[in-house]
Amino acid sequence: MIPISIISFVNKHCKSNPDEEPNKLKKRLKEAVNDKENGVICFKCDQEIWAIGSAVANQGCFSCITGEAGASEDYEIDEVCWS
Repeated sequence: MIPISIISFVNKHCKSNPDEEPNKLKKRLKEAVNDKENGVICFKCDQEIWAIGSAVANQGCFSCITGEAGASEDYEIDEVCWS
C-alpha cells in the first residue's frame, strides 16, 4: 500500500468525486483509522480492515471491498500503513 495522509487523500478523493463532502469524509476516515488501530476486522473474512475502503464503502479488508488480491498500487492512511 502507498501511505497517504488523511488530508491528502481527502483532497485527492474529493477532486475526483466533487459531490463528496470533505469534512464528512475526513470524519469517516478518522473513525476508520481509529477502528483499525483498535483491531476491528473485516465484516466478511476476519482480516484487518482497510481504513480508506472502510471510510468510503463498508468496514472490510482491501480484498473483500475491491475483489482484488494485490494492494501495492493502492492508498492507505499513513497512520496505519505498515508497509
